[in-house]
Amino acid sequence: MAARRKRGIIARLISLIFKLVVGFMLISLLLVVIFRFVPPPVTITMLLDQNGSTRDWTPLAQINRNMVSAAVAAEDGKFCSHSGFDRDAIEDALRRNAQGGRIRGGSTISQQTAKNVFLWQGGGFFRKGLEAWFTVLIETIWGKRRIMEVYLNVAETGIGTYGVEAGAQRYYKTPAASLTRDQAARIAAALPLPKQRAVTNPSGFTRRYGNSIASRIRVVQNEGLDACARP
Repeated sequence: MAARRKRGIIARLISLIFKLVVGFMLISLLLVVIFRFVPPPVTITMLLDQNGSTRDWTPLAQINRNMVSAAVAAEDGKFCSHSGFDRDAIEDALRRNAQGGRIRGGSTISQQTAKNVFLWQGGGFFRKGLEAWFTVLIETIWGKRRIMEVYLNVAETGIGTYGVEAGAQRYYKTPAASLTRDQAARIAAALPLPKQRAVTNPSGFTRRYGNSIASRIRVVQNEGLDACARP
Protein backbone atom coordinates (compact mmCIF):
# COMPACT_ATOMS: atom_id res chain seq x y z
CA MET A 1 0.00 0.00 0.00
CA ALA A 2 2.75 2.40 0.99
CA ALA A 3 4.73 1.48 -2.13
CA ARG A 4 1.68 2.13 -4.32
CA ARG A 5 1.13 5.52 -2.68
CA LYS A 6 4.79 6.38 -3.19
CA ARG A 7 4.61 5.45 -6.86
CA GLY A 8 1.49 7.59 -7.20
CA ILE A 9 3.23 10.61 -5.68
CA ILE A 10 6.21 10.15 -7.96
CA ALA A 11 3.95 9.82 -11.01
CA ARG A 12 2.07 13.02 -10.12
CA LEU A 13 5.36 14.85 -9.54
CA ILE A 14 6.70 13.74 -12.90
CA SER A 15 3.43 14.78 -14.54
CA LEU A 16 3.62 18.20 -12.88
CA ILE A 17 7.22 18.74 -13.94
CA PHE A 18 6.36 17.70 -17.49
CA LYS A 19 3.45 20.14 -17.62
CA LEU A 20 5.60 22.97 -16.25
CA VAL A 21 8.33 22.30 -18.80
CA VAL A 22 5.88 22.14 -21.70
CA GLY A 23 4.12 25.27 -20.44
CA PHE A 24 7.42 27.15 -20.20
CA MET A 25 8.42 26.07 -23.70
CA LEU A 26 5.10 27.19 -25.17
CA ILE A 27 5.13 30.55 -23.36
CA SER A 28 8.74 31.24 -24.29
CA LEU A 29 8.03 30.32 -27.91
CA LEU A 30 5.04 32.67 -27.95
CA LEU A 31 7.10 35.53 -26.51
CA VAL A 32 9.84 35.04 -29.07
CA VAL A 33 7.31 35.06 -31.91
CA ILE A 34 5.68 38.25 -30.56
CA PHE A 35 9.00 40.03 -30.12
CA ARG A 36 9.91 39.11 -33.67
CA PHE A 37 7.51 41.88 -34.69
CA VAL A 38 6.93 43.96 -31.54
CA PRO A 39 9.65 45.76 -29.55
CA PRO A 40 10.12 44.22 -26.09
CA PRO A 41 8.37 46.74 -23.81
CA VAL A 42 10.74 46.32 -20.85
CA THR A 43 13.39 43.94 -19.51
CA ILE A 44 14.10 42.55 -16.06
CA THR A 45 17.36 44.52 -16.02
CA MET A 46 15.48 47.75 -16.65
CA LEU A 47 12.92 46.98 -13.97
CA LEU A 48 15.64 46.28 -11.41
CA ASP A 49 17.76 49.29 -12.33
CA GLN A 50 17.69 51.67 -9.35
CA ASN A 51 18.69 54.51 -11.67
CA GLY A 52 15.56 54.07 -13.76
CA SER A 53 15.69 53.40 -17.48
CA THR A 54 15.78 55.72 -20.47
CA ARG A 55 15.56 54.35 -23.98
CA ASP A 56 14.18 55.22 -27.39
CA TRP A 57 13.42 52.24 -29.61
CA THR A 58 14.97 52.81 -33.02
CA PRO A 59 14.62 50.56 -36.09
CA LEU A 60 17.88 49.15 -37.39
CA ALA A 61 17.42 51.14 -40.60
CA GLN A 62 17.81 54.30 -38.52
CA ILE A 63 21.00 53.20 -36.75
CA ASN A 64 24.26 54.07 -38.45
CA ARG A 65 26.17 51.12 -39.86
CA ASN A 66 29.19 52.24 -37.83
CA MET A 67 27.34 51.17 -34.68
CA VAL A 68 26.49 47.76 -36.09
CA SER A 69 30.10 47.28 -37.19
CA ALA A 70 31.38 48.46 -33.80
CA ALA A 71 29.19 45.94 -31.99
CA VAL A 72 30.48 43.13 -34.20
CA ALA A 73 34.08 44.31 -33.79
CA ALA A 74 33.83 44.60 -30.02
CA GLU A 75 31.48 41.80 -29.01
CA ASP A 76 31.19 39.11 -31.66
CA GLY A 77 33.39 38.99 -34.75
CA LYS A 78 31.73 35.79 -35.95
CA PHE A 79 28.17 37.07 -35.49
CA CYS A 80 27.20 36.50 -39.11
CA SER A 81 28.77 33.05 -39.37
CA HIS A 82 27.81 31.25 -36.16
CA SER A 83 24.42 29.80 -35.24
CA GLY A 84 24.20 31.53 -31.87
CA PHE A 85 27.24 30.09 -30.09
CA ASP A 86 30.93 30.66 -30.75
CA ARG A 87 32.57 27.43 -29.62
CA ASP A 88 36.10 28.82 -29.96
CA ALA A 89 35.26 31.87 -27.82
CA ILE A 90 33.63 29.71 -25.16
CA GLU A 91 36.58 27.33 -24.99
CA ASP A 92 39.01 30.26 -24.84
CA ALA A 93 37.03 31.89 -22.02
CA LEU A 94 36.96 28.63 -20.05
CA ARG A 95 40.70 28.18 -20.48
CA ARG A 96 41.52 31.76 -19.43
CA ASN A 97 39.15 31.65 -16.46
CA ALA A 98 40.75 28.42 -15.28
CA GLN A 99 44.05 30.28 -15.11
CA GLY A 100 42.58 32.81 -12.69
CA GLY A 101 42.44 36.58 -12.88
CA ARG A 102 39.65 38.62 -14.43
CA ILE A 103 36.66 36.49 -15.45
CA ARG A 104 36.07 36.52 -19.19
CA GLY A 105 32.88 35.64 -20.98
CA GLY A 106 32.42 33.86 -24.29
CA SER A 107 28.89 35.02 -25.02
CA THR A 108 27.87 35.99 -28.53
CA ILE A 109 25.60 38.93 -29.36
CA SER A 110 22.81 36.38 -29.77
CA GLN A 111 23.36 35.03 -26.26
CA GLN A 112 23.58 38.52 -24.80
CA THR A 113 20.34 39.48 -26.53
CA ALA A 114 18.57 36.38 -25.21
CA LYS A 115 19.76 37.18 -21.70
CA ASN A 116 18.94 40.89 -21.89
CA VAL A 117 15.43 40.43 -23.24
CA PHE A 118 14.14 37.34 -21.46
CA LEU A 119 16.31 36.77 -18.39
CA TRP A 120 18.32 38.48 -15.68
CA GLN A 121 21.94 39.48 -15.19
CA GLY A 122 24.33 37.22 -13.30
CA GLY A 123 25.66 33.74 -13.83
CA GLY A 124 24.71 30.27 -12.77
CA PHE A 125 24.14 27.10 -14.75
CA PHE A 126 20.35 27.38 -14.58
CA ARG A 127 20.30 30.85 -16.12
CA LYS A 128 22.89 29.84 -18.70
CA GLY A 129 20.71 26.88 -19.64
CA LEU A 130 17.72 29.15 -20.16
CA GLU A 131 19.92 31.54 -22.11
CA ALA A 132 20.94 28.72 -24.45
CA TRP A 133 17.28 27.80 -25.03
CA PHE A 134 16.28 31.38 -25.87
CA THR A 135 19.36 31.78 -28.05
CA VAL A 136 18.30 28.82 -30.19
CA LEU A 137 14.79 30.26 -30.46
CA ILE A 138 15.79 33.75 -31.54
CA GLU A 139 18.39 32.45 -33.99
CA THR A 140 15.68 30.27 -35.54
CA ILE A 141 12.74 32.68 -35.45
CA TRP A 142 14.25 36.17 -35.50
CA GLY A 143 17.31 35.87 -37.69
CA LYS A 144 20.49 37.92 -37.48
CA ARG A 145 19.10 41.29 -38.49
CA ARG A 146 16.35 41.27 -35.89
CA ILE A 147 18.76 40.01 -33.22
CA MET A 148 21.09 42.94 -33.91
CA GLU A 149 18.18 45.38 -33.93
CA VAL A 150 16.93 44.20 -30.55
CA TYR A 151 20.44 44.02 -29.10
CA LEU A 152 21.21 47.62 -30.03
CA ASN A 153 17.94 48.73 -28.46
CA VAL A 154 18.13 46.91 -25.11
CA ALA A 155 21.86 46.82 -24.34
CA GLU A 156 22.79 49.03 -21.41
CA THR A 157 24.85 51.97 -22.70
CA GLY A 158 25.23 53.92 -19.47
CA ILE A 159 23.77 54.54 -16.03
CA GLY A 160 20.02 54.24 -16.51
CA THR A 161 20.51 54.37 -20.28
CA TYR A 162 19.49 51.58 -22.64
CA GLY A 163 19.94 51.27 -26.37
CA VAL A 164 22.25 53.12 -28.72
CA GLU A 165 19.72 55.84 -29.56
CA ALA A 166 19.48 56.90 -25.92
CA GLY A 167 23.25 56.56 -25.62
CA ALA A 168 23.92 58.65 -28.72
CA GLN A 169 21.56 61.37 -27.50
CA ARG A 170 23.04 61.33 -24.00
CA TYR A 171 26.72 61.39 -24.93
CA TYR A 172 26.83 63.13 -28.28
CA LYS A 173 23.50 64.96 -28.61
CA THR A 174 22.96 63.26 -31.94
CA PRO A 175 20.69 60.49 -33.24
CA ALA A 176 22.07 56.99 -33.68
CA ALA A 177 21.71 57.49 -37.43
CA SER A 178 24.50 60.08 -37.33
CA LEU A 179 27.07 58.30 -35.17
CA THR A 180 30.62 58.58 -36.45
CA ARG A 181 33.06 55.68 -36.42
CA ASP A 182 34.83 56.97 -33.30
CA GLN A 183 31.58 57.68 -31.47
CA ALA A 184 30.22 54.21 -32.22
CA ALA A 185 33.51 52.66 -31.11
CA ARG A 186 33.41 54.47 -27.77
CA ILE A 187 29.85 53.34 -27.07
CA ALA A 188 30.83 49.76 -27.97
CA ALA A 189 33.88 49.96 -25.72
CA ALA A 190 31.63 50.71 -22.74
CA LEU A 191 29.09 47.95 -23.41
CA PRO A 192 30.61 45.26 -21.15
CA LEU A 193 30.69 47.61 -18.12
CA PRO A 194 28.42 50.56 -18.95
CA LYS A 195 28.19 51.79 -15.36
CA GLN A 196 31.96 51.91 -14.97
CA ARG A 197 33.40 52.87 -18.36
CA ALA A 198 33.21 56.43 -19.63
CA VAL A 199 31.97 57.00 -23.17
CA THR A 200 32.90 60.66 -23.37
CA ASN A 201 36.49 61.61 -22.55
CA PRO A 202 37.53 58.01 -21.79
CA SER A 203 40.98 57.30 -20.39
CA GLY A 204 43.29 54.35 -19.84
CA PHE A 205 42.02 50.97 -20.99
CA THR A 206 38.64 52.27 -22.19
CA ARG A 207 40.31 54.83 -24.44
CA ARG A 208 42.74 52.28 -25.88
CA TYR A 209 39.96 49.73 -26.34
CA GLY A 210 37.78 52.28 -28.11
CA ASN A 211 40.61 53.16 -30.47
CA SER A 212 41.14 49.47 -31.18
CA ILE A 213 37.45 48.99 -31.98
CA ALA A 214 37.50 52.05 -34.26
CA SER A 215 40.33 50.46 -36.22
CA ARG A 216 38.56 47.10 -36.44
CA ILE A 217 35.38 48.74 -37.75
CA ARG A 218 37.08 49.21 -41.11
CA VAL A 219 38.07 45.53 -41.17
CA VAL A 220 34.54 44.45 -40.29
CA GLN A 221 33.06 46.55 -43.08
CA ASN A 222 35.69 45.74 -45.69
CA GLU A 223 35.40 42.00 -45.05
CA GLY A 224 31.60 42.05 -44.76
CA LEU A 225 31.59 40.62 -41.23
CA ASP A 226 28.48 42.73 -40.53
CA ALA A 227 26.74 41.90 -43.83
CA CYS A 228 23.93 39.91 -42.21
CA ALA A 229 22.90 42.85 -40.04
CA ARG A 230 23.49 45.95 -42.09
CA PRO A 231 20.88 48.70 -41.64
